[in-house]
Amino acid sequence: MPSTTLSDPELMLQEKQLFVNDGHLPPESMGLLKPTTLDTPIEEIQRRYKEDGYVFVKGLVPREDILQARRKYFELLAPTNVLKQGTKPVEGIFNTEQDKLNFPGIGAGVAGSNDENGRTTGPNPELAGLFGDLALQAHHEDWYKEDLCRHPALQEFVAKMTGWGDNTLGIRRTLLRNNMPGNKAIGVHYDQIFLRHGEDTFVTAWVPIGDIKIDGGGLIYLEKGHLIGAEIEADFTKRAREAGLPEEEIKNAYNQNMMNGGLLSTGPAGFAKEHNSRWLLTAYEAGDIVFHNSYAIHASTINYDPDNVIRLGTDLRYVDSSRPWDERWANILRPGDGL
Repeated sequence: MPSTTLSDPELMLQEKQLFVNDGHLPPESMGLLKPTTLDTPIEEIQRRYKEDGYVFVKGLVPREDILQARRKYFELLAPTNVLKQGTKPVEGIFNTEQDKLNFPGIGAGVAGSNDENGRTTGPNPELAGLFGDLALQAHHEDWYKEDLCRHPALQEFVAKMTGWGDNTLGIRRTLLRNNMPGNKAIGVHYDQIFLRHGEDTFVTAWVPIGDIKIDGGGLIYLEKGHLIGAEIEADFTKRAREAGLPEEEIKNAYNQNMMNGGLLSTGPAGFAKEHNSRWLLTAYEAGDIVFHNSYAIHASTINYDPDNVIRLGTDLRYVDSSRPWDERWANILRPGDGL
């Protein structure tokens, strides 16, 4: 019989040591995201999204449009000396002479103390504050909020996949996240946790802003995790109602029944083992997009890029504007917005 051959991504999974917040991801806990090409019929895309809870689309957005946003972001943050001397901003190479803890990320599962403006602080509070301010400012720049967040390729894809058509609305609050090499990764969660004040039909588009190696801190998705997420949500709601919590408190992502920051767990390795499932992952290229539903359970690996490339990505969300949606997310991210 002919020997079984492995594809390049499968070989990468075997050859790389991949880590999450609670340690090494063993081979039996890993699989590959299924790629979808642009010539895939829309009916097949819809089937994959429904059955898998996600669809990983290769090359949806022109590469040069993604790299322009990456370049602009690091040009904005350059005054903090976060970048290695002599490198180009678009490369996003971390300056290893700096303490990585002074360059905090934004979003679920990021540890650290906060100042009076809700910013995560580091060993050098002044530097961490400047970096945090500039990272937040990026959300308000036209190259991000208009050119990237409202990119027609993203809007048109969601409109066709969902059938929402002209009712497709990209909501303004987004999370533009950096992840320095070696910093804590994103914990285990699903997005309905944070957008409970509306229907659960919204679509998240995770946009890698630049190439991300298999060990570069990209998002990972629990296999069939959208089914587990829906079960967890139903059980949580049932128990909360039985405990007598009012409906508004049940909707609150930060109530006493959730972990700090709305996480299901800080440790993806243990979570996968507990649910007898695998984390699906891949290397990403600029222009690739993952669309996932409100219950798709995801996290990220720790960024151990061998070239010290800073991982940059954003979460964009789309709703059917003709239906109830969480309008707390109608405004661009600001410190202390309570979400």
